[in-house]
Amino acid sequence: MAFAGRLGLEIELSSAGLASLFSEELGAVVQVATKDLAELLARMNHAGIAAQVIGRSVPGNEVVIRSGGEIAYRNSRTALQTMWAETSFHIQSLRDNPECALQEFSLLQDVERPGLSVNVPFDLAERVSAPFMHTARPRVAILREQGVNGQVEMAAAFDRAGFAAVDVHMSDLLSGRVELPEFKGVATCGGFSYGDVLGAGSGWAKTILFNDRLKQMFTAFFERTDSFALGVCNGCQMMAQLRDIIPGAANWPHFARNVSTRFEARLCMVEIQESPSLFFDGMAGARMPIVVAHGEGHVSGVASDALVGLRYIDTYSKVTEQYPLNPSGSVQGVAGLSSADGRALIVMPHPERVFLGVQHTWTRELKDSPWQRMFDNARKWVG
Repeated sequence: MAFAGRLGLEIELSSAGLASLFSEELGAVVQVATKDLAELLARMNHAGIAAQVIGRSVPGNEVVIRSGGEIAYRNSRTALQTMWAETSFHIQSLRDNPECALQEFSLLQDVERPGLSVNVPFDLAERVSAPFMHTARPRVAILREQGVNGQVEMAAAFDRAGFAAVDVHMSDLLSGRVELPEFKGVATCGGFSYGDVLGAGSGWAKTILFNDRLKQMFTAFFERTDSFALGVCNGCQMMAQLRDIIPGAANWPHFARNVSTRFEARLCMVEIQESPSLFFDGMAGARMPIVVAHGEGHVSGVASDALVGLRYIDTYSKVTEQYPLNPSGSVQGVAGLSSADGRALIVMPHPERVFLGVQHTWTRELKDSPWQRMFDNARKWVG
């Protein structure tokens, strides 16, 4: 618990209590807020569970264990966590990119490194989509391919913003059951298309590019001035491959295998950049955590910084290429890009997986997280 919380510990045990640390009997250590301590002890006593207070967390980097008033053990949390993580570090060095393993292991020595934080330039309680919530709901196609699994969260985020989210499978477009002119927006979802084999996003894109009817349909959709498109994760990889038929996206990069060589599922800090994106209207400068879950998110370079809409940052709020704060190793922290006119956006992280307040520990009194703002922005843009 001290490792996760980056705090010190002061533990006080009797002589008998010190010996109990080496017992193999069933037991548990519970951490609770001081204000809730009396109630917890009362409930445990009522349930017949023997319990005693053995210590508390403290600011700083020191772990001290006392027995009978005498110091029995003292060490820094950093030293203990380094010992605890060393075996994993060596295994990771053999299994993954050893340079990435070393970058992650070295973070333990940064004692002053702050944790995750949130800093946004807008009112978290404001819903910019509110004026449009009781009007007709524009239709947005929640597009997926075989194996994609992020469509439900994506639909929920757009539905919350005032859209009518429609589940559209690629087979619906291929068969002609559904046509894109019916929609104001298209959201290509994340997940594991084609079993998440390497290059799956390219395969999804080629289903469109190598089919004359679909290519013409998507080209016409992207060229409409009243349409928008969002690609997330696998959908980001796919839309990046459609760059030649998306106006103002010709310089979008290719997304390659993560530098770590592994699938990365983490909670990372990002900063929204100044860009033309309609989704990020009024959000430039926002710094906050977001879910990442991808194996091919690496960008080796971009032709235009003006189109970069999202970058990975460290917990000092600086753009970073350090693993795992930048989980894909993308240069200059690139995590998402806008088209030149702002109507199309591709992002590797998953804003649709963190759009609710309850999905964040710090938003207990908010129904929506800051990420809902980008979906609300799309509804405001449609009008």
